[in-house]
Amino acid sequence: MIVYFSSDHAGHELRTQLISYVESLGYETKDFGPQTYNESDDYPDFIAPVSAALSEKAQKGEPVLGIILGGSGQGEAMVANRFSHVRAGVFNCDNLELIKLLREHNDANVLSFGARFVSVELAKEATKIFLETPFSHDPRHERRIKEIDMECE
Repeated sequence: MIVYFSSDHAGHELRTQLISYVESLGYETKDFGPQTYNESDDYPDFIAPVSAALSEKAQKGEPVLGIILGGSGQGEAMVANRFSHVRAGVFNCDNLELIKLLREHNDANVLSFGARFVSVELAKEATKIFLETPFSHDPRHERRIKEIDMECE
């Protein structure tokens, strides 16, 4: 599985650390940048392309996972969730149970970090949980996800 990454300037440093961490876990990564730090960059310029790539693969039925980062993670998730079959959830606190629920109940395929609110170690822990937690396939959750995906098409 390939894990897709992107961020804005606020998530740039944490993104580079998480890419190395995810690769150390044995995953392949694809980095949509930015490749250099630019304090005045705009997150949609980086989040939209990664979300489009994830959407295209997901619509073909391919498994996809992405990690996006910004100051709060909120704007990044808003951009990502505009793309069909992309379900981004925000993590900008210390409650790791949220990550598990994002995967088990919502089949979230994108994790949006609030880089200003999580430490590197907490982000690594959250990332590992995100990558290793499967969707529950509970019929009520499957039904809800189909409803979400129909609304986005």
